[in-house]
Amino acid sequence: MTPPKEKTPQSAAMPSPFPPIADYAFLSNCHTGALVAPDGAIDWLCVPRFDSPSVFGTLLDREAGAFRLGPFGINVPTARIYEPGTNILNTAWHTPTGWAMVRDALTMGPTRGEDEVTPHTRPPTDEDAEHLLVRTVVCLEGTIEIELICEPDFDYGRTPAEWSMVGDDRHVADATGAGVTTRLTTNMQLGIEGGSVRARHKLEQGEQLFCSLSWAEEFASPKDVDDANARLASTTRYWRSWLGKARMPDHRFRESIQRSALTIKGLTYMPTGATVAALTTSLPETPGGERNWDYRFTWMRDSTFTLQALHYLNLDWEADEFMQFVADLEPNDDGGLQIMYGIDGRRDLTESTRDDLHGYAGARPVRVGNGAFDQRQNDVFGAVLDSILLHTQRSQRLPRRLWPIVEAQAKCAMEVWGNPDQGIWEARGDPQHYVSSKLMCWVALDRASKLAEIRGDSDLSTKWGEVADQIRKDILDKGVRDGVLRQHYDTDALDASTLLAAIFGFLPGDDETLRKSVRAIAEDLTEDGFVLRYVTDETDDGLSGKEGSFLICSFWLVSALAIIGEHQEARDMMDRLLSIGSPLGLYAEEFDTSTGRHLGNFPQAFSHLALIEAAARIIVVELMKQEFGG
Repeated sequence: MTPPKEKTPQSAAMPSPFPPIADYAFLSNCHTGALVAPDGAIDWLCVPRFDSPSVFGTLLDREAGAFRLGPFGINVPTARIYEPGTNILNTAWHTPTGWAMVRDALTMGPTRGEDEVTPHTRPPTDEDAEHLLVRTVVCLEGTIEIELICEPDFDYGRTPAEWSMVGDDRHVADATGAGVTTRLTTNMQLGIEGGSVRARHKLEQGEQLFCSLSWAEEFASPKDVDDANARLASTTRYWRSWLGKARMPDHRFRESIQRSALTIKGLTYMPTGATVAALTTSLPETPGGERNWDYRFTWMRDSTFTLQALHYLNLDWEADEFMQFVADLEPNDDGGLQIMYGIDGRRDLTESTRDDLHGYAGARPVRVGNGAFDQRQNDVFGAVLDSILLHTQRSQRLPRRLWPIVEAQAKCAMEVWGNPDQGIWEARGDPQHYVSSKLMCWVALDRASKLAEIRGDSDLSTKWGEVADQIRKDILDKGVRDGVLRQHYDTDALDASTLLAAIFGFLPGDDETLRKSVRAIAEDLTEDGFVLRYVTDETDDGLSGKEGSFLICSFWLVSALAIIGEHQEARDMMDRLLSIGSPLGLYAEEFDTSTGRHLGNFPQAFSHLALIEAAARIIVVELMKQEFGG
């Protein structure tokens, strides 16, 4: 009997009706976001919030709803760019008969009273989300036939839309399902066909059309093309005004830093100040595999990198908003914070699967919620306290409401640093004595000691500082073999998270252990020049399958190389990383070096935060060389 042929692992570049992850464009109104496929279809949109069920979910199942506006019979655009300094997408189309330009935005406008759609816990700003998706088309030359197909499927594709016309002019229609209603408005003549609405119109040169989808109060929508253009102009002003407040270096990295800043802002939930880790759920880390997670929540470990990036860019208002969100969070019974929370601060993120969805390119299961929310991960205390110290040093004051958090996190770190945990990567295997977790407990006590000194409490400062020294000694005694920091105390395996020893100042840049650890990762934990989190065959993470290189780890290596003085190697790696960004300058979580495809949820805040941090390390060194020579 012939043995069964082994199944070849799926490639990230396999023929598929799903566009490559990096080919999507990202829109945001700082309440929710959308992904626009190259063919002009909105393939992902959750309303009214990032973590709401999807209205358009074709990203995860080709029958879970989409909204296309583009030339009839043409699916490949000529060019796509962001309007400079914005999150507004411009798509140029060329057909045999003409040229057209489509503009897409989740619009922003002047704040008009209390937001009843997504209530705020932070003070309102002058501009806010209009809870509108606005799309316009202008014919630039010749004639061009435009089609509109809007097919919502509510609750992650479970509930097809029930459509009804509003009024008698066939320009407005409501779609309802799963307790949600959205309103489509356009200057095209609409027709209902089952669960979708369709329209076609031939545009002449100079003629424009618009359409919008509203979930705003009373379904506020543009009245005509001029109103739609005015809303897009208001959105342009919002993004450029916001970016104008940021400090942008006059450097070749400027464009990448700007796009990263706009992406991070776009992943910020304005009503509370929280930042989602990514826009999406269940985009696979392994093609066709099970490493698919819901990232539409806020991770405490991201907090310190968020604060670093925001303060580096002089975006102090956003930094303060995030710290106020942290101060509002409900702790665990022991006073410590969870590793992650909902964007509204909720603690219960119970994970479920949507088995009716086929998943992106067959990657299943599709998950909603994240089962790691109640894991014990000892790195959380260090991330929170480093954030508070950064914020305190920047603002030159320690807000009274943050001090109880300092005390609680320091107390927790003192109690648990000697215990095993799941580690920074949320491994679903057995708990281990992970070096990065011990390292972040050291960060917690070191930063708590400095905060106590700022507050004038010398006794606490000394007490916490002594424990920090104890943790440092334990790590160097048990977590180092052959002069290299290891993944955990009972293995020789490498782990990219030990690069944090450089970034958080655990060891100075000229320390031999740090240098050897960074070099070991650069030489032995890379694949085609990009850094892996760890070798999956050497790590009990409770999952099967290989994963791609983690982009954040590669950016961490850039920072670490700069810290140990390997400046040219850091610049070379940074250039390599910038060269593999998406066509629109965005980054997912991982990069598949064998195919050149991005993997994982998209766009990924952590990748963009690490990009800014790595760029800053290089820029600072270059500026110092310019000023002092050498």
